[in-house]
Amino acid sequence: MGLYKKLFKQTAIYGLATVIPRMFSFLLVPLYTGLLPQAEYGKVSIIFAWMIFFNVILAYGMETAFFRFYNNKDESKTSVVETTTVSIFWTTILFIFIALLFRNSLARWSGVDTQYITYSIWILALDALVIVPFSKLRASQRPKFYAIIKIGNVLVNLSFNLFFLKYLPSISLSQPDSFLSSVYIENFQIGYIFLANIIASFLTFVVLFPDYFTIKWKFDYELWKRMMRYGLPIMIAGIAFAINEQFDKILLGWLLPANIAAEQVGVYSACYKLGLFMVLFRTAYTLGIEPFFFSHASNENAQQTYATITKYFVIFGSFILLSVIVFADLLKQVMIPNSSYWEAMKVVPLIILANFFLGIYTNLSVWYKLIDKTYVGAYISIVGAIVTLVLNYVLIPKYSYYGSAVATISAYGSMMFISYYLGNKYYPIPYDKKKIMGYLTLSIGFSGISFYGFRENYYIGILLLAVFMGFIYYNEKETLLRILKRPNKN
Repeated sequence: MGLYKKLFKQTAIYGLATVIPRMFSFLLVPLYTGLLPQAEYGKVSIIFAWMIFFNVILAYGMETAFFRFYNNKDESKTSVVETTTVSIFWTTILFIFIALLFRNSLARWSGVDTQYITYSIWILALDALVIVPFSKLRASQRPKFYAIIKIGNVLVNLSFNLFFLKYLPSISLSQPDSFLSSVYIENFQIGYIFLANIIASFLTFVVLFPDYFTIKWKFDYELWKRMMRYGLPIMIAGIAFAINEQFDKILLGWLLPANIAAEQVGVYSACYKLGLFMVLFRTAYTLGIEPFFFSHASNENAQQTYATITKYFVIFGSFILLSVIVFADLLKQVMIPNSSYWEAMKVVPLIILANFFLGIYTNLSVWYKLIDKTYVGAYISIVGAIVTLVLNYVLIPKYSYYGSAVATISAYGSMMFISYYLGNKYYPIPYDKKKIMGYLTLSIGFSGISFYGFRENYYIGILLLAVFMGFIYYNEKETLLRILKRPNKN
C-alpha cells in the first residue's frame, strides 16, 4: 500500500504542476483579448503555434529517452544524465546560432516580425536548456520542487504580463516624469508579451542552472545513438500531435487573404480557448490514471477495470461537454470580454467535442502501451495529422476558421475510431458500448439542441442538464448507491 500511496501522491503533485499553470494561463486570455485587436492577438497565436513545433524539435524525444534509459538497470544513470545534458546543451547552442543568423529569412518566410522571431528564439532556447534538469527532478522523485518551479514560472509570466500590459501604461499616464514612464514603449503590447515570457523562462533557467555544475560533461556516443533511435520516433509523433493541436492557426494565416488572416486567427484562437475546460479535465485525468493502468496490467480483471474506467471518463466528459456548451455565452463574457471576438463562438461546440474525442482516444490508447507497441501511437497521430492538413487545406479557403474546427474534430474522431478498432483486434477490452454510446449521443444531442436551438435560454439548458443527470442516475444508480452506503473507515 505504501508504494501506491507514494505513487498517488507524486502523480497528484505532477498533475497540479501541469493543471494549475494551465488554469493561470486562462487569466491571460481575457487580458490579451481585452487589450489587443483581433489581428494583434492573431499574430501572437500564430507565433505561439510555431513555438509548440520547435519545442518538440528541440527536445527531439530525448526527454522520454532519458526516462527510458535512466530506469534501465543495464545503464549507468550518471552516463545517461551526462550524455543527455551534453546532447541537449550543444544542439540548443547550435539552434541559437543558426536561428539568429537566419532570423531575417525566417521572418520573411513565416510572415512574423524579425523582433518577435528573436524573442521566440531565446524563449525556445531557455526552455530547452531546462529539459534535463526538470527530468532529473522527476527521476530523483522530487515532485514538490518540480511543481514549485513550474507553477512559479507561470506566476512570474502572469505577473509581468499584468505589469507590462496593465500597470505600466497607467503609470506612464499618471506619472509622466517617473522612471517607469521613461522606459514605457507605446504600441509594444506584443513585445511585452514576449518579454514577460523571456523573464519567466530566464528565471527558471537561473534556478536550475546550478544543475549543470553537478556533472562531468562526459559523452557516451554509443549510448547517445541508442537514445536517438528511441527518441526520434517520439519526436515524429510529437510533431504529428503538434500539427493536430496548432497547425490550423498557421494554415489560417497562410490560406486566407492577407487583409483578414490575422483577424480570423485572432477570433478563432480566442474562442478556441473555451475548449480548455475539457483539456483540463483530460489532462488531470490522464496524469492520474496512466500509472494506475500500468500498475494493474498484470491483474486478472485488468481489462474489465479499464472498461469501467473508460465508461466513467465518458460520463464525466459528457457532463462537462454539455455544461460548458449550455453556459458558453456566460463563460465568454468572463474569458473573452471583448465582444468583437465573439463572432467565432459557433466553433466552440466543435472544439469542446474534439477535445473530448481526444480524451477518449487517450483512454483507448492504453492497449498499445501495455503490449509495448507504442509505435502504433505514432502512426495514429500521423493519420490524424494528415486529416488535419488535408481538411484545413480544402475547407479554410471557403469556410475560414469553421473549416479548421471541422478538421480538428475530424482528426481526433478518426484517431479515436482507429484506436478502438485496432485495440479490439490486438487487446480486446469489454467496453460497455451500449451505455458509452448512450451517454455520448445524448450529451452531443442535448448540446446541439441547447447551442443551436435555444442558445442563451438557460431554462432549457438547465432542464437538459437535469435530464442528462437523471439519465446518469438511472443507469448508474446501483454503483452510486453502493458508494453512498459504503461505511466510512475512520
